[in-house]
Amino acid sequence: MNKIRLTMAQALLRFLDNQYVSVDGVESKFVKGVIGIFGHGNVTGLGEALERSPGELTFMQGKNEQGMVHTATAFAKQKNRLQIYACTSSIGPGALNMVTAAATATVNRIPVLLLPGDNFASRHPDPVLQQLEVASDYTISAVDAFKPVSKYWDRIVRPEQLMQAGIQAMRVLTDPAETGAVTLALPQDVQAEAFDYPESFFDKKVHYLDRRQPAPEALERAAGLIGKKKRPLIIAGGGVLYSNAMKELAAFAEAFGIPVAETQAGKSSLPWNHPLNAGAVGVTGTLAANRLAAEADLIIGVGTRYSDFTTASKSAFRSEDVEFVNLNVSAFDSHKLSGLSLTCDAQVGLQALQLALTERSYRTDYAQSEVAALKQQWDAEVDRLYAAEHEDGFAQTRALGVINESLGESDIIVCAAGSLPGDLHRVWRSALPKTYHMEYGFSCMGYEVSGAFGAALAEPDKDVYAILGDGSYLMLHSELVTSIQEGRKITVLLLDNHGYQCIHNLQRGHGSDGFGNEFRFRSGQSGTLTGSYMPIDFSAHARSMGAATYKATTAEELREAIRQAKNEQGTTLIEIPVVPGTNTAGYESWWNVGVPEVSVSEKVTQAHKEMKDTIESVHLI
Repeated sequence: MNKIRLTMAQALLRFLDNQYVSVDGVESKFVKGVIGIFGHGNVTGLGEALERSPGELTFMQGKNEQGMVHTATAFAKQKNRLQIYACTSSIGPGALNMVTAAATATVNRIPVLLLPGDNFASRHPDPVLQQLEVASDYTISAVDAFKPVSKYWDRIVRPEQLMQAGIQAMRVLTDPAETGAVTLALPQDVQAEAFDYPESFFDKKVHYLDRRQPAPEALERAAGLIGKKKRPLIIAGGGVLYSNAMKELAAFAEAFGIPVAETQAGKSSLPWNHPLNAGAVGVTGTLAANRLAAEADLIIGVGTRYSDFTTASKSAFRSEDVEFVNLNVSAFDSHKLSGLSLTCDAQVGLQALQLALTERSYRTDYAQSEVAALKQQWDAEVDRLYAAEHEDGFAQTRALGVINESLGESDIIVCAAGSLPGDLHRVWRSALPKTYHMEYGFSCMGYEVSGAFGAALAEPDKDVYAILGDGSYLMLHSELVTSIQEGRKITVLLLDNHGYQCIHNLQRGHGSDGFGNEFRFRSGQSGTLTGSYMPIDFSAHARSMGAATYKATTAEELREAIRQAKNEQGTTLIEIPVVPGTNTAGYESWWNVGVPEVSVSEKVTQAHKEMKDTIESVHLI
């Protein structure tokens, strides 16, 4: 057996450089490169390997460890999980900065490979700089914090362990049902240790992502249940897009006249103006979809994990005889809500289910005009919101209307947190698949700028726009600099409403007068944060980092700013001051949040009573 003597870090890169995936006969390279920030825990090990022996892997310099993992996550999401970046950091704070982003990837079922430096395996120089010492268990390091947020975790304390760890890491990263963050902890001394690796370890490895077929018995059960139902509703989740099952979804819905509602991850599965697309469902849903959901006798969930926003805290489906058929590649998700499980790939599952129902001559009882009437009513509401004027300034829904009308059909928008996800889920009109990139599994503030950069890396021929609030921008904007460094343009549309207004609205809706959520100066009289709004010049901030900037306070100024931004060669930011509270509200939906039973405020106790009454009155599944 031929052997090659390499350090563990060098061997890791050579191994990663030879991993491929194949779907439907199309083969592609799986690992694009490595995004990293070097420190003493990785610079002389993995850093040396990246400098001297990178193979075809591209190295990209991150500016914040959380931000660079968000970039990698968004890249993989936009690539339908068929290509990834690995991310590396030093030990201690550098590693721990990646934990939040690791959880974001795992919750969203997105593959990302994390390579944090770790304590010396030899323990000779302990404790080294930034080392966490746990007196009761010296095997614990800061990198153990990745365990609960990783789908696979391993610590390589001998160089030969890489061979098993690498194979297991690829198994999870390429599994559509089990994927998420994979963490390989790399002790800094082991990174530099050499081993005689068998040459075969570096052979080209193709991971065949065979589409999981539905079991015949499960398919028969699902078709049998659907055949008994007259008012089904399809909920399209992210699995539709990852499976590239958009055509199959449309064909299935059209064959039987079943309306379709979309989750945040599933939005753009159908064009917004498709006759059967009822729009967003749940807490941030449309009036059309929520009314259909309330009356449905069957929910056909396709590729959705049924978050509380999708189910309106399990209150969205109010028919006493409602049942669920869950078509999902993940058995964990397909068994939710006590549904009938159809564990399979979305594309082949929809094809098989359509054939089985066609053989039964199945048809729903929806009147031809029923869904059309609901759509027409909702379209009129969106038109109203897009045209809304406010006496105090620019309304948020008006700004979104201008943006939606000004962007091209193939342009990609990226968002994650605040009031904007609710507005975008309800009113954004997506014409093409994969143009609506929402991270709402974790709704991680700060994802937006990094995520837009990742989407731009994945789709270099498309224009990518980050739509975010001032709170998210202040939370994390560092990869804006990386986008400039890499020459990969993104356009940041920053809607400034002076704080965390989404949570401010939630607060006030449940008995609070508003506390700690607006960006105000501390009042000299009351000693609380109730002074005037802080004047933050976001345009100047972005300009100082090298971005082109514009500011728009009216619809006309925003249209012109977007027009000019399209002609900019590099990353651009448009600052858009909007009036707080001019976002959309709930449309016959409900969200269960904990409201104190006891409070000195009568408004709070009344809000608790209303919440309790709602819980008792709705049909919770």
